[in-house]
Amino acid sequence: MSRPQGLHGKVCLVAGATRGAGRGIAVELGAAGATVYVTGRSTRTHRSEYDRPETIEDTADLVTEAGGRGIAVPTDHLEQDQVRALVDRIAAEEGRLDVLVNDIWGGEHLFGWEVPVWEHDLDKGLRLLRLAVETHAITSHYALPLLLRHPGGLVVEVTDGTAEYNGTRYRNSFFYDLAKTSVLRMAFALGHELGPRGATALALTPGWMRSEIMLDAFGVTEETWREALPAQPHFAISETPRYTGRAVAALAADPDVARFNGTSQSSGGLAAVYGHTDLDGSRPDAWRYLVEVQDTGKPADVTGYR
Repeated sequence: MSRPQGLHGKVCLVAGATRGAGRGIAVELGAAGATVYVTGRSTRTHRSEYDRPETIEDTADLVTEAGGRGIAVPTDHLEQDQVRALVDRIAAEEGRLDVLVNDIWGGEHLFGWEVPVWEHDLDKGLRLLRLAVETHAITSHYALPLLLRHPGGLVVEVTDGTAEYNGTRYRNSFFYDLAKTSVLRMAFALGHELGPRGATALALTPGWMRSEIMLDAFGVTEETWREALPAQPHFAISETPRYTGRAVAALAADPDVARFNGTSQSSGGLAAVYGHTDLDGSRPDAWRYLVEVQDTGKPADVTGYR
């Protein structure tokens, strides 16, 4: 059954759409009928430092297959000239930008778990901050004037953890913690700046996401992911990247989205608001599960959480 295309005529930019949440968001925006520009550094002719097989061209094809129009634009969001050219192209081709998703990350191999700042590789830590924070600032600087040409624009800052969760918990390392908390604060600040100008900004976190990298780490596929549960039972609460994508598509189609301006949201929390599900029909609420089950040391049991 085809899904309603409530975003037909809308123009979206998903910055950092090569894989993971960015790809899931781009595909679901396409499924809702949008034109989606997808960016990243991994193309069919050049791999980023991740050295993985996913490409932005593949993401664009998936957007088109889902019912939208996917357009791949190779972009390093640390390079201001490239970001300026990207936005100029969207302005010339479409004349508008309705949704900006800042999902640029690139830091998966740049932080050590539980490694204190004085022992952490400094160059890697600073590179992580540039990729995870500076890229978002550069992209917003160039893209927001185009988004503000028409009222009702939406900016989604993708991070890891809600403001409530991260506000009281150490997240993996000094550099990781600082990066993810900075993105939360960027959404708050953008909400302050955009709200009076007729646009909305918010932060959004996936739950425990079955990204390509996570599946590889467990040695499973999307079809066999439950085989990872004996090694990590709490992985039962995990979700696909498309779940976050459906949350963004719902936000983009919501005429009252301004009620979320400046706030921090989660994929599971928005599913409860909008009524959508993950691809398997479930509705995982990972952050409530983490607080009430995993972080308290209880045995894995997703009953009532998906």
